[in-house]
Amino acid sequence: MSLYSDYLQEIETRKDQGLHPKPIDDGGLVKEIVAQIKEAGNEHRQDSLKFFIYNTLPGTTSAAGEKAKFLKEIILGNSVVEEISAAFAFELLSHMKGGPSVEVLLDLALGEDKAIAQDAAEVLKTQVFLYEADTSRLKDALDAGNEIAKDIVESYAKAEFFTKLPEIDEEIKVVTYIAAEGDISTDLLSPGNQAHSRADRELHGKCMISERAQEEIQALKLQHPDKQVMLIAEKGTMGVGSSRMSGVNNVALWTGKQASPYVPFVNFAPIVAGTNGISPIFLTTVGVTGGIGIDLKNWVKKLDDDGNPILNNDGNPVLEQKYSVETGTVLTINTKTKKLLNGEGGDELVDITSSFSPQKLEFIKAGGSYAIVFGKKLQSFAAEALGIELKSAFAPSKVVSHEGQGLTAVEKIFNRNAVGVKPGTVLHAGSDVRVKVNIVGSQDTTGLMTSQELEAMAATVLSPTVDGAYQSGCHTASVWDLKAQANTPRLMAFMHRFGLITARDPKGVYHSMTDVIHKVLNDITVDDWAIIIGGDSHTRMSKGVAFGADSGTVALALATGEATMPIPESVKVTFKGAMADHMDFRDVVHATQAQMLKQFGDNVFQGRIIEVHIGTLLADQAFTFTDWTAEMKAKASICISEDETLIESLEIAKARIQTMIDKGMDNENRMLQGLIDIAEQRISEVRSGEKPALSPDANAKYFAEVVVDLDEINEPMIADPDVNNADVSKRYTHDTIRPISHYNAEKKVDLGFVGSCMVHKGDVKIVAQMLKNLEKDSGSVEFKAPLVVAAPTYNIIDELKEEGDWAVLQKYSGFEFDDTAPKQTARVEYENILYLERPGCNLCMGNQEKAAKGDTVLATSTRLFKGRVVEDSDDKKGESLLASTPVVVLSAILGRTPTVDEYKTAVEGIDLTKFAPPLQKPLDTKSVHF
Repeated sequence: MSLYSDYLQEIETRKDQGLHPKPIDDGGLVKEIVAQIKEAGNEHRQDSLKFFIYNTLPGTTSAAGEKAKFLKEIILGNSVVEEISAAFAFELLSHMKGGPSVEVLLDLALGEDKAIAQDAAEVLKTQVFLYEADTSRLKDALDAGNEIAKDIVESYAKAEFFTKLPEIDEEIKVVTYIAAEGDISTDLLSPGNQAHSRADRELHGKCMISERAQEEIQALKLQHPDKQVMLIAEKGTMGVGSSRMSGVNNVALWTGKQASPYVPFVNFAPIVAGTNGISPIFLTTVGVTGGIGIDLKNWVKKLDDDGNPILNNDGNPVLEQKYSVETGTVLTINTKTKKLLNGEGGDELVDITSSFSPQKLEFIKAGGSYAIVFGKKLQSFAAEALGIELKSAFAPSKVVSHEGQGLTAVEKIFNRNAVGVKPGTVLHAGSDVRVKVNIVGSQDTTGLMTSQELEAMAATVLSPTVDGAYQSGCHTASVWDLKAQANTPRLMAFMHRFGLITARDPKGVYHSMTDVIHKVLNDITVDDWAIIIGGDSHTRMSKGVAFGADSGTVALALATGEATMPIPESVKVTFKGAMADHMDFRDVVHATQAQMLKQFGDNVFQGRIIEVHIGTLLADQAFTFTDWTAEMKAKASICISEDETLIESLEIAKARIQTMIDKGMDNENRMLQGLIDIAEQRISEVRSGEKPALSPDANAKYFAEVVVDLDEINEPMIADPDVNNADVSKRYTHDTIRPISHYNAEKKVDLGFVGSCMVHKGDVKIVAQMLKNLEKDSGSVEFKAPLVVAAPTYNIIDELKEEGDWAVLQKYSGFEFDDTAPKQTARVEYENILYLERPGCNLCMGNQEKAAKGDTVLATSTRLFKGRVVEDSDDKKGESLLASTPVVVLSAILGRTPTVDEYKTAVEGIDLTKFAPPLQKPLDTKSVHF
């Protein structure tokens, strides 16, 4: 059978699912389609024309290469197609973004036919996705005296590709749609259990919110054809949790505008809003698509006569509504005055200046942030090629500089990595600049979208300025089902060719890894002054500053080695008091959030950097804190370590990178060896005193300072989704932190989970030691609830085997993963045994394995969102409560939450976290967690 016949069969299958033909990325299929177009009497000719014109993906796909080649033939007159004139062929090329289309346009512009060359030049003037190979051709032609090349480069120097775009509308009419009350997780917009379909945009779009919501949005569009639907998180924040381009893609698919008539299911310019604004990561993703994110402030705290918040019976502030945004409300966005107005465009409801900074206005005008990033590079190239002064057409990098004010840690990192800033300029929070990205991570459920983004922006190779880049396989590690078998090898092969270190070797030389991406990135980050970008909200390293990002921003970082973002304000977190021996550091993490809310009332971490002064805590345990800051809604976090601690953490990182090298994972460019070299240089700088461990200046300015009192932490704590709270907006947040005594040893636990990026080697050792303790106490260990354990990395399992702990776990386990025969179906029922699962995200991801519906799960995970770890049953809400490893293990054995005394007995003799505030260094910092 031909590829075309297979495609027709697939079309019929998709019809049964209510789907259109899948966009074509296969060059072999386009070859057959072109042959059928050329054959006048072919029965498939008309359909082939439609597929060629309207259904072939642009960029660097092999399909785009064949399409560009055929369009070139038509323009040159070597092929005649009645339905595609030369002018139409040029129009089609103009929508193909870059790669093969730009190569063809350059061939024509620099060719012998002057009329064709002029037409090609006019199209090239509108293009921005040019790479060094393209600009080098233009420069060579310019230097050779080619007038067409000069004309193109002069146009680039004026940035006419941007300046000639239509201005954004002064007034944008919107009609509201409340997606939910309270914080809206990206899981609602792009469920984790549908991750396999994200690269198929039309199919994935069917999973957004619900079928009913989709029907209601469509009805609003029919009722208001002149308005755009604005998706709202009422009484909450929009887009918390995972950093999902797929979530924004889905919102754009249902409420945005079509990017090109010749590219199906790629929409842009969504408008989203929340009572408490937009999650920082999600807002970045909205910018990628040229969308608008609005902080509504439509509910405010009710104040008494003295200006103090009035509290309800639960101690929470009473809210009052300033204005209504109920579904179907018509509002007006004025982009000039930067106000949200009522439907008639009269009364001002709220100032939305923050939604329309000069940079965001450019993203909106250009249809997304990529075009601006590449446009700036292109204009700089042109000015340099012409030997003229650059007169930027873009808003200058926003520079905020306060004379005499010191720098926070994040300000120091941004100043070190800033690109295109005048030498000597000091940048403080609020500055908006381009920065060099040192480490980039891509994970497997967003990786296929990242590869699509790379193809769409015509990128073919990793930027040489990136120190380290890794593609993981952890999010789909639990089940090697048909979806994983179809997607994972294809993704790994693409990323391997692009230049990343990949978890799976396309050549099959080394054993496939499913190591959790954040743990790998934490190891390969070998400079405390580094900037890290990763395709997941938990890209939060204990060295440098790391930002979780959407798949598009990851693609941009891989292709250009840069990112553009404002420098966030910082909140300083320090500690006082002493940590009780029976407490785990996870309890310090919970206490930080609880004490912060108690001190300030509002979440001062939201959208800011948490600068945590961790002192002597090594990278693995420090990562427990930084990882959790995603749930605190922080933009990122930074660990301030002492010199010797940093050195020891870097030595551990070096050893783990060397293990990767020994397994055969290094690439042709010896990226992993380069990271070891960087670590050795950094260690040398610290030891010599030339450049000590990163620390803020004494006179740095902070938005707030939080002091965590360790003396107040006297019993384990649990983050509770509070699923039955009468106030819907209070459910499924991470703000309800409770001591275990709150539950009176009566909270039934249906399943325990020790795993995800929040645990490390020490946690798995704690499981083994607790099992030994409990057996010694009672003669045997009986699980009254299933206990699922998933180590984060294979290295950890190897070390546990050497140290004897894995044998202890095997003794008590009823299931152990087998890589020679991985599970091909997700587990739906659990016995009351210990499960030793494959390294990876497992239940935390929720896209493959899940707890039974309606279960109460106690987990070390970071995710308590509705439906993520556990779904509701018909008669009971699923709950995912989050706690430390010792609490989870004991609760699974007891089948309920423990008393404080039961907990203390179970951890007796286990050397838990050795942590003390700086200047109160414990005698030995190497606890069991080491």
